[in-house]
Amino acid sequence: MVALVPCLGGCVNVTAPDKPIVIELNINIRQEVIYRLDADAANTIEANPEIF
Repeated sequence: MVALVPCLGGCVNVTAPDKPIVIELNINIRQEVIYRLDADAANTIEANPEIF
């Protein structure tokens, strides 16, 4: 086991890529926003029925 330790002492080179890393995130938040607006509108109508 001790004889394997000198074999593992290599050099590791890490280099940055030439081109920038691009991460594309397509997130759909439309449903959540509409749901919140719908709930807020319902609460506003219930609290102020005379405005409609």
